[in-house]
Amino acid sequence: MTRRGQFITLEGTEGVGKSTNLAVIAETIGRRGFEVVRTREPGGTPLAEKLRELLLAKHREPIAPTTEVLLMFAARAQHLAEVIRPALARGAWVVCDRFTDATFAYQGGGRGFDTNVIEQLAKIVHGDFDPDLTIYLDIPVDVGLARIAPNERDRFESEHREFFERVRQTYLERASRLPRIRRIDGSGDIAAVQGRVRSAVEAYMVSVVG
Repeated sequence: MTRRGQFITLEGTEGVGKSTNLAVIAETIGRRGFEVVRTREPGGTPLAEKLRELLLAKHREPIAPTTEVLLMFAARAQHLAEVIRPALARGAWVVCDRFTDATFAYQGGGRGFDTNVIEQLAKIVHGDFDPDLTIYLDIPVDVGLARIAPNERDRFESEHREFFERVRQTYLERASRLPRIRRIDGSGDIAAVQGRVRSAVEAYMVSVVG
């Protein structure tokens, strides 16, 4: 019987360097001989990527908070069915840029959307399935926003500073009570941050596969 793969997610606010560190995580796992599937949310499948475009684009018509949450979970349901669950079933390790923690942080914390509803939707879409390990890269909001050029910001990146402060606080609160979430300081030297991420993943792999 094929051993189920592991599901590792990477979380953080804007400008934290998730793309670069996602590559570090994938490379660290790949060195141990495991198949690695790199993906992202919202997105990961052709249909989910179209929903991503809708969510990130700026529209004349404001997107209602409920619409935003439902689109997030619609993309997630497709992503799970087409990519994440099949990969894990064949023994691959899935490394994903964001998952449901981001919905709690951005829609729950940032938007103030009812977290009880988010919980209910999470149960509908993925039941008791959660990441095995979540790397949360934490940096001050001002540091992250300074890394994004104003003319390149999408709909979320264009939010005000207070929005991102609420997002960050939600991430920190979840990290403080959920053992699977490993908070890592994402500020300072890039090589040092990557080293901390690599060490966290290596330690997790030792605990799982020896």
